[in-house]
Amino acid sequence: MTLRQLSMAGIIALCTLSACRPSDPSADRQVEDVQLMPTPCKIGGEPNLYTSTDNKTYLTWVEYLTDTTDALMFAALTDQNKWSAPKEIARGSDWFVNWADFPSIVSYGESGNKLAAHWLKKSHKGTYDYDIHIAQSFDGGDNWSPSFIIHKDDMAAEHGFVSMIPMHQDKVLATWLDGRYTKAENGAMTLRAAQFDAGGAIHDDHELDHRICDCCQTDMVMTSSGPIIVYRDRSKDEIRDINIVRLKDSTWTLPKPVFKDNWRIAGCPVNGPAVDAIGNDVAVAWFSMPDNEAQVKIAFSEDSGARFSIPTRIDSGDPLGRVDVILLSKNNALVSWVEQTDLGADINLAHINAEKNTVRTMPLVHTSDSRQSGFPVMTRSGKQIILAWTQVLDSLTTVQSAYIPIHTL
Repeated sequence: MTLRQLSMAGIIALCTLSACRPSDPSADRQVEDVQLMPTPCKIGGEPNLYTSTDNKTYLTWVEYLTDTTDALMFAALTDQNKWSAPKEIARGSDWFVNWADFPSIVSYGESGNKLAAHWLKKSHKGTYDYDIHIAQSFDGGDNWSPSFIIHKDDMAAEHGFVSMIPMHQDKVLATWLDGRYTKAENGAMTLRAAQFDAGGAIHDDHELDHRICDCCQTDMVMTSSGPIIVYRDRSKDEIRDINIVRLKDSTWTLPKPVFKDNWRIAGCPVNGPAVDAIGNDVAVAWFSMPDNEAQVKIAFSEDSGARFSIPTRIDSGDPLGRVDVILLSKNNALVSWVEQTDLGADINLAHINAEKNTVRTMPLVHTSDSRQSGFPVMTRSGKQIILAWTQVLDSLTTVQSAYIPIHTL
């Protein structure tokens, strides 16, 4: 990558709030409650967000230090809705840095005093030969342990698209796309999951699905009945719909579709699903394109993902996808995605209330429709929603963030 310098003048454009579609001419209210929060990122991208069980919110991103060296950075949200001074987790000149496959952080242990973060590091000469590295901190991120690799196949192949959640005080559950069989004839990408502890020991390593889409993000959440994972599947007929697996009574269930869109596509769309939960109530959002019609949808479950409602389409007619979701209460959720416009693209937010059968769409910020703009991400932090995204200006990138009070939505 090339070292970049970026001026932030005029980088944010707030759009109007619409009761139905962003282009609705009747829209007459400004999104005044979207408040920009400058981030510590100078030149970089690939942001991610995480809020702990004790309501501490973290932002991670990749800082582009030089033409050859990158660093994984993080900051915590303060009570004044400002990001703390950034801290470095790791750096390297042999990383795999990708617009769609970005690092993450998670906290676990009593009072969330342990941190674990992952990034991707090249393992061989092949373009997509890279491993998942995980490091941990036990002092709030001031110091980080040497990294370990969570997959144990020793294959020079693709390993990435990681999701992590705390299992309990002693372990973290991770899931990822594992390419150990892709170098073999007719080999496919697989979905795997394993737990790791504070010492870096790996536990309960399992293959969950033997054939899945090659480069779509995974997502994972804890319900009252245990963790669930959503991802894009891949059938032998190249149907690539969203599947779910659940850890039930210490055993992973067989993969099951959230909904059968029957989207047949010969290549990976690089567009994974998102999931959130409160207790046993679950919301899953995703992008699909059956019959060559791009769509963003959401479906709800009341039994930890065992069964889902018929999905609701929520896009504005020309979505690129790149979704995220926050469940506010039962059948009441927020979904973000990127929607193409005449001027490029907008990051849209929809408030869906399935009980009232309402969908309200709010264009939040203008963005680029290029891959450089990456995937916007959201998290709930107390009584507000935090949004982070990669901002592109003249092919240069930095990370931006904003907060939105929930009561205004």
